[in-house]
Amino acid sequence: MQQNIEPVIEITSDRKVFRIQLLAVSAGVILLIAKFMAYFLTHSNTILTDALESIINVIAGVFALYSLYLSSKPKDYDHPYGHGKVEFISAGFEGILIAIAGVLIISKSVISFFHPRPLEHLDIGLAIVVGSGIINYLLAVLLVKTADKYHSLTLKADGEHLKSDAYSSLGVLIGLVLIMLTKWNFLDSVVAIIIGGIIIYTGVKLVRKSLAGIMDETDEGIVLSVIKHLSEHRKEVWIDIHNFRIIQYGNKLHVDCHVTLPWYFTLEKAHKEIEEISAIINEKHATQVEFFIHQDPCVPQSCKICSLKECEVRKEVFIEKMEWNLENIIRNKKHGL
Repeated sequence: MQQNIEPVIEITSDRKVFRIQLLAVSAGVILLIAKFMAYFLTHSNTILTDALESIINVIAGVFALYSLYLSSKPKDYDHPYGHGKVEFISAGFEGILIAIAGVLIISKSVISFFHPRPLEHLDIGLAIVVGSGIINYLLAVLLVKTADKYHSLTLKADGEHLKSDAYSSLGVLIGLVLIMLTKWNFLDSVVAIIIGGIIIYTGVKLVRKSLAGIMDETDEGIVLSVIKHLSEHRKEVWIDIHNFRIIQYGNKLHVDCHVTLPWYFTLEKAHKEIEEISAIINEKHATQVEFFIHQDPCVPQSCKICSLKECEVRKEVFIEKMEWNLENIIRNKKHGL
């Protein structure tokens, strides 16, 4: 049984995600120019860390923009599940670039620690850092919020990247203030090295996330969200759900599972129940959700977890209703059997 949400919803979500990412790239270019102006004015390695990371922001943002365009393309003969997996590649690419930026920042800072340059116009640099940090954080919140709504890993990765950039700007701000107060210029390289380490950690996390998506690792957050929504709308005839799996293709979800229904249901009646399950999950998610649901007939042992009151063929006494949770719903086994 396959159920697809209306194409107009998919197109709307894809366009929304693409526009948000385009806004992030445009803002990234402006911030990149501003940060390099601040570096050339101040000669601060700490500010250079911010500027170098902005280069990565722009490159990764452009690649993410292309991946969003590609992932929005409809299914074809060669890609029966669509093109959404490219978003995992995009996130991994961004993570690698971030980690490389962190290594370059640390390398430059170590050299500058032993060969320092005098710092100038720190007040101007401070103002630019504060402004760019605020803008990056606001953009990050917008990207992450939109990504959570439409299940876009690319947008999520870029949002988390911008958020780490904003935190880096906070570190830069603290470092510059300390330098201005203490006149200890060596702190410039020390702060830059610390920020470089944080940036590398962020990059590694993104690479780990992208590999998990490519390997179809279970996203417990999405599974729990769907289980919770189904439990809230559960009907008595939905005796059991098991072998529940969700695979993410970009901002689209593919769900397959087994549903146990009364064995005496006609094919038409069972079909209507499956359609209702599909509709309930589609109500919860603003993205396209594709379903392949296998219908299992109940067996006598199912009676002990079946709360259906009007059942003329019950073989065993009802004992307890089985609550759906992450542990029992993903097993390839009927509950209680």
